[in-house]
Amino acid sequence: MTVKDVFVSAPGKAILHGEHAVVHGKVALAVSLNLRTYLRLKGTTTGNVCINLPNIDTFLCYDLSELKQLIPVSCGKREEGKPLDAELVRRLREFIGVTNGNLDTCNMATLSFLYIYISLFGSSELPSLTVSVWSELPTGAGLGSSAAYSVCLASALLCASGAIPAPLKESDQSARWCQEDLEQINSWAFQGEMIIHGNPSGVDNAVGTWGGMLRFLAGKIIPLSRVPLLRILLTNTKVPRSTKVLVAGVKDKINKFPSIMTPVLDSVDAISCTCEKILSEMTCEPITGEHYNILEELIDINQHHLNVMGVGHPSLDTLCQVTLTKGLHSKLTGAGGGGCGITLLRPETDSSVVQTTVQDLKDCGFDCWETSIGGPGVQQHSPLSVKEEVLEILNRY
Repeated sequence: MTVKDVFVSAPGKAILHGEHAVVHGKVALAVSLNLRTYLRLKGTTTGNVCINLPNIDTFLCYDLSELKQLIPVSCGKREEGKPLDAELVRRLREFIGVTNGNLDTCNMATLSFLYIYISLFGSSELPSLTVSVWSELPTGAGLGSSAAYSVCLASALLCASGAIPAPLKESDQSARWCQEDLEQINSWAFQGEMIIHGNPSGVDNAVGTWGGMLRFLAGKIIPLSRVPLLRILLTNTKVPRSTKVLVAGVKDKINKFPSIMTPVLDSVDAISCTCEKILSEMTCEPITGEHYNILEELIDINQHHLNVMGVGHPSLDTLCQVTLTKGLHSKLTGAGGGGCGITLLRPETDSSVVQTTVQDLKDCGFDCWETSIGGPGVQQHSPLSVKEEVLEILNRY
């Protein structure tokens, strides 16, 4: 069986509002981050399946005849949405030599790839192919890099197996799948995320699949139909943190001071709902300076609330101060305690202001990117529409 070449990409994710409050039944808004992960799938005749992940210096090839031995007897074509096949996961772990629970990034990425590949092709003939992935997202920064990877894997392998059609027509630069196919991609990407994270919320892979903005409340994920594209700076303070410890700290504070902390959570909920309302207004009427004024005020209020919850950090205070001297408004995104922050850029913000701000933040020892939020989810590309530097990396393998 030979497979057609496929080029796909998926975005990262940032939490715009509602981090930490979401754990306590409040609304969170997750947005796509236009730092993307790109994947090229190429049919080969080598009798191997190869995966190249240059970001993490991983280049592996497996003999198809060895992989065939791993297919459990029960492995008919697996339906999406079913729980993980524990037997297949066990065999794959043994095969790549990670029987203990400790998986590093390279092992998790490999396991996830082999699991989806065998699950989709296992009932027929395993095809010989090479998958190469390049990401603009930093790993482990809470920006959905593993989900973007899982979404790319799911879309490319579903296309290659014929489970979903390739949406790209001859004259297209890039194309998106229909709703039904996106649901299948999302479902398989969630399986990949389960292998990597154990018990994921499903938000990151949903953002990678649908793009735009999602409303997350009590386990329910609702994609919002239209959102404006907003320019932002994304800053990685590079201060490591433990999400688990931060979440536990907020819970302790709520238990200790319920009458103080409950209104804070209610206020964060109202911020998310107000922001959602403003963003939907911005898609159906002319965008005004007043819209941006409100978005900036919501960012400031939420950042103060996050400090009240105890998830701030001196590095994040520095980010807020540096950007405020330029008239820009910032907040942490994700778990806090370091990690990443976002800064809203107005349409009229001059590029020289953006450049000096980026430089000032880099001088603090941070990484900083100018990007946007609210862009498209997973897409198939014609090679010509892929950025030259990305194409050059993916074509090496």
